[in-house]
Amino acid sequence: MNEFVLPQYQIGTRLQPQKTLFTFVRDQALATLACCRSLLVVLLLLALAGCASQKSGGPYQLDETLKANGKNSRIDIIVLHYTASTKPSALLTLTNREVSAHYVVSDDSKPVVYKLVDENLSAWHAGESSWYGRTFINPRSIGIEIVHPGWARNSSGDAGPLFPAPQIDAVITLTREVAKRHGVAPENIVGHSDVAPLRKQDPGPAFPWKKLAQAGVGRWFDEAAADKYQAEYVRYGPPDAGWFQKQLKRVGYSVPESNYFDANTLHTIAAFQMHYRPELVNSKPDAQTAARLRALPTNGSGL
Repeated sequence: MNEFVLPQYQIGTRLQPQKTLFTFVRDQALATLACCRSLLVVLLLLALAGCASQKSGGPYQLDETLKANGKNSRIDIIVLHYTASTKPSALLTLTNREVSAHYVVSDDSKPVVYKLVDENLSAWHAGESSWYGRTFINPRSIGIEIVHPGWARNSSGDAGPLFPAPQIDAVITLTREVAKRHGVAPENIVGHSDVAPLRKQDPGPAFPWKKLAQAGVGRWFDEAAADKYQAEYVRYGPPDAGWFQKQLKRVGYSVPESNYFDANTLHTIAAFQMHYRPELVNSKPDAQTAARLRALPTNGSGL
């Protein structure tokens, strides 16, 4: 039988010279079969995935094939602490007692970040606490402990030992990553003293909150506005107790509205100063403290 020889080119297909019709049809059939096999594999994988997301057992079948759009992270606060101890002592305490944190940042020359609690779980780090009216914040917060010897309250303006620069760089990076994962707002990146001002003073006045805010982590006040307000208060006198209490509450602190400078209010002023006027923590409602409080935005950062 004579063979019919196709030309070298055919519409949409380039053939090798002198390829026979029989060879061409055979090659096309094999290619089609290979495509069908690949498609069959994909369909089987999809079917298996569907089966895997529909789990049965007991009195019901669990179907995980649908996902809701209306959701967010349970985390909306990050609390920074200092350990007031050495690294070995801190790790021993945080892993063997009924207190914990999600992360510990060491003070080594190249800091080590220890992850002690998964972010999906609550760590026992904040205790009795409040921020913007939200109380007992452990279930909604991430706790980060920073190895540091601590600070003793004093009237001389001594802020205590500095935090090493590499450690602060590690804290900035870690906190930024956690905030991005959970969508934590700048005003909700706080110290333990902010959420528990009657009990706590960490991470203390040596902690460089302004440096964090300049790196996009946390909140700071509008410095130009604060200078203007301070000149006003120096001239006319600082506001009264009721004003301080309302303003502290506006920016997140839990404080009684007693209209006088009670012990709770003075402790809260000291907590504010540790964060935003660390050069002098004295609990006094002076002109500079009032100016910085007024210049602090309710949401976001003033930088």
